[in-house]
Amino acid sequence: MSWSPDDEAFMRAALAEATVAASVGEVPVGAVLVHNGAIIGRGLNRPIQDNDPTAHAEVMAIRAAAAAVKNYRLLNTTIYVTLEPCAMCVGAMLNARLSRLVFGAYDQKAGAAGSVVDLSDNRSFNHRLEVNGGLLETQCSAVLQDFFRSRRA
Repeated sequence: MSWSPDDEAFMRAALAEATVAASVGEVPVGAVLVHNGAIIGRGLNRPIQDNDPTAHAEVMAIRAAAAAVKNYRLLNTTIYVTLEPCAMCVGAMLNARLSRLVFGAYDQKAGAAGSVVDLSDNRSFNHRLEVNGGLLETQCSAVLQDFFRSRRA
């Protein structure tokens, strides 16, 4: 796939969120939600900090964006995430009616946008999500690998 300069810039913003998550001991996943070329929601993993198993970066970005635009429907938006989302997060994206998902690293253990399962294009649901994976994959993977390497040391 050919990535636009905007795609790369927004993924770098998601990587910045992931770096913050790592600095507070959370698994370093970051997300930004974009509408009309502007970030309307940011999120980083916070399940440990918030004692909330649903506080994934994607959910946090969706919550922030919905609050910012005062609507639970986030039509014509793109979410950039450093790691392929899990089933819960893809479900949240479908419920919010996001248009596009761009992710960095593939998740061979829990990825629900094509790696383990693909909920994004399930014909049983009344909404579909365009998925583009692998943007800045090396950098996104490195953040996760470095975090877990330091935890094992």
